[in-house]
This record gives sequence, structure tokens and C-alpha cells, in this order.
Amino acid sequence: MEACIQLYKNYIKLERSLSPKTVEAYLHDVEKLNDFLNGRKKLEEVELSDLQSFLASLYDEDMSARSQARIISGLKSFYKFMLYERRIVHDPTELLDAPKIGRHLPEVLSIPEIEAILNGIDLSKPEGHRNKAIIEVMYGCGLRVSEVVNLRISNLHFRENYVRIIGKGDKERLVPIGHTAQQAVLLYLEGYRMHLKIKKGEEDFVFLNRRGSRLSREMIFMMIKEMAAAAGIRKTISPHTFRHSFATHLVEGGADLRAVQEMLGHESITTTEIYTHLDREYVKNIIEQYHPRK
Repeated sequence: MEACIQLYKNYIKLERSLSPKTVEAYLHDVEKLNDFLNGRKKLEEVELSDLQSFLASLYDEDMSARSQARIISGLKSFYKFMLYERRIVHDPTELLDAPKIGRHLPEVLSIPEIEAILNGIDLSKPEGHRNKAIIEVMYGCGLRVSEVVNLRISNLHFRENYVRIIGKGDKERLVPIGHTAQQAVLLYLEGYRMHLKIKKGEEDFVFLNRRGSRLSREMIFMMIKEMAAAAGIRKTISPHTFRHSFATHLVEGGADLRAVQEMLGHESITTTEIYTHLDREYVKNIIEQYHPRK
């Protein structure tokens, strides 16, 4: 595969005459996909479903739609080359849609749907309390998935009811954490986690796998998909759905937009304003209840 990537580099550099920066970007796109696969599959074995999961992970990193579209463009170029070189039989990017440039809102989970997911977790399994704590923290604090996997025990300040988060661009913020999320985390820390053999260097990370290493974003993504399916939820959800639901429920409940901006770690209030949208069914019910011409 390394030889193939070198051939691809020569192809886009010499035959397509792309600029050095574009060549570097296209190669970085392939490396990013390979990192996401993490040895589970080879690049030539990738299917459409793998690419869709990869695209969802980009969204969970809060990557803009424009940046996602550019990465997809790079991958399409790579797999067209692979097809041309007969390294693959079918191009997995052929049916892959790039995100629309603009503000895309993911699904919002209702409170009963979130409760259904939480109630469906099997707490008799070793990782049950860990998975419940992850959901409670994501929904209770509105964290990005990267912030969840990098959450440290030393940054939990439960006496003061907040957690210290290092977000995008290494920017620090303090996020309130409620009693329910605190209890879920404590049950996990004092029950399951304390019995793990923790890998050196991973001692301070809150959420660990069975081998005592911190979880990956992909593991949480797959975990949530399985939980949603088990709860009978057919919406397309990801870790970011809980962050979006957190903000949406706060704004719909009357929370100050500036406070929500601070908790989410948005630089601009305009980014937070996307959470002021209301659920269609909610609007429909309001009209039916209050409009004189219903």
C-alpha cells in the first residue's frame, strides 16, 4: 500500500500537475482515513459504509461542511486512481455524497429517546456503567466526542459541580455538571474502572477500554449506534447528537444563548444560534394549541 500511495503521489503531482499544497492535502486525506480505519481494514477493502462512518466522525470533530467536502474530494481522487490501477474492482466513493455547504443540523433526540437509550444499557456487563456515564456526560455537559475521550480525572471538580474541559485549539472552559451525570461517573470510577489494569500513561483518563487504555472516538461512535439500535431508535445519530440535543433542550427551555455559547465553547454566538431552531412537531403543536385559525 505504501508503494501504491507513492504511485498516487507521482500521479497527482506529475500527470495531474497539482500544486504541492494540494498534493500534500490529498495525501493527508488518505492518511486521515487510514488512521480512522485503525488497522480494521485496508484502504483497498473500504466500502461505502466505512466512508459514511468516517464522514460522521469528521462531523463529530466539529469539522466544517466545507472541510468535509474537500476531504471527500481528495478520497474520490484516490479511489479513482485505485480503480484505474486495478487495485480495486469497485469505487467505494461513487455513491458517497459530500455534505451540503451550509449549516447542517443533525437529528435531535427527545428526552424519552435519551431515557430509552440509558434504560437499555445492560448494567450487569462490565462496561455497562462506563457506557451510561459516557452518555450522561455527553448529554449532561454537551461535550464533543474528542473532549469525552480526553476527559481527565484531575479535571473533575464535583464538589464545585463543574468539569474543566480542554476544547478545540487547546482552549479551556469550565462546564457545569449535574448530580445525575456525577453519580453515573462515580459509579463507574468506583465500580468498574478501579478493577482495571491501567496502561502506563493512561491513569488520569476517565473512560478506558478493557485493556486499560483510553477509548477512541470511533469506539464511542460504534457504541452509540448499537445503543440506539437496541433502543429501537431509527434516527441517524452520532456522539454529536447528544451535544446538539443538550443545547437544543436548553434553548427550548429558555436558557440564555450566551450561557449556552460558553458551555459549548463556541467562539462566535452565530454558531450557537443554530440551536435556536425548534422541532417541527413542537411548532406544529404550538400552532394547534394557540393559533385562532388552527
